[in-house]
Amino acid sequence: MSHARSPTVVGVQNFNAHEDAVALREAMKGFGTDEETIIQILTSRSNAQRQAISQAFTHEFGRDIIEDLKSELGGHFEDVIVALMLPPEEYLCKELHHCMEGMGTDEHTLIEILCTRTKKEIAAIVEAYERLYNRPLAEHMCSETSGDFRRLLTLIVTGARDEEAGVDAGRAQEAAQALYDAGEAKWGTDEEVFNKILAHESFAQLRQIFEEYKNISGRTIEQAIKSELDGELKEAMSAIVECVESAAAWFAGRLRAAMQGLGTDDRTLIRIVVSRSELDLGLIKAEYERLYDKTLESEIRQGETSGDYKRALVAILGPA
Repeated sequence: MSHARSPTVVGVQNFNAHEDAVALREAMKGFGTDEETIIQILTSRSNAQRQAISQAFTHEFGRDIIEDLKSELGGHFEDVIVALMLPPEEYLCKELHHCMEGMGTDEHTLIEILCTRTKKEIAAIVEAYERLYNRPLAEHMCSETSGDFRRLLTLIVTGARDEEAGVDAGRAQEAAQALYDAGEAKWGTDEEVFNKILAHESFAQLRQIFEEYKNISGRTIEQAIKSELDGELKEAMSAIVECVESAAAWFAGRLRAAMQGLGTDDRTLIRIVVSRSELDLGLIKAEYERLYDKTLESEIRQGETSGDYKRALVAILGPA
């Protein structure tokens, strides 16, 4: 994946977990809550620093900081702060579990989390999921999805992607030809070939394959996927292809969709801002402005977010 690092949250120098824990306890003690201190501390510390604060808080006060925060805060502001306090893989597990529980499955969230992560990130999620929910992620996912879409996600979750091998131009040409033969070159589409290549090859190798595809077909792989596939499989494959080209642009599009139309999809907005803040949120901000001629911050400020919720999101986005 084109994962140039550009975090907006990098933690603080001269970090002192004990001091932060005491300041947060003061902010929540007694009558009323000092939301400003909570935002100022938690949006500027890295996740590793927040975990240290959490331990210091329990050690010092015999209390669970997340439970205390939940009892003091509310609404989407609480959602942002709790998301910041969870270890990244546990937060994504919670989101995966939520999108598969109850009536119907939110395939968009499955795709957003599983089709855009590296093999290492997926492995951490898989390990944490079983620890948190006492059932394997693959098994829960298989019970909620079907067909080629299920097969693709299963390959990803079981760690099929080969991120060790370097880029091999000869193999890329063969794979591009196989994709062409499985799709545009025949009547009907052989989804299995698409699944195998898009779930197994490294992102660097896929970039090479997609270049070769253009040479063979005269069309881009996106155009082929949009015309050859449909439903969730098309959405999942498109996400992989777009993330190979620019993960930041794909996430910018997802944020745009979350804020457009009737009502804001707050859950998606929070999840992307928080989960990308120590990876590539800086790039996502730049892509958002390039694509939509507006800054992400101005969209959040003018949108339907308000109060401490808005202030917390803007703080995570960092300076313009």
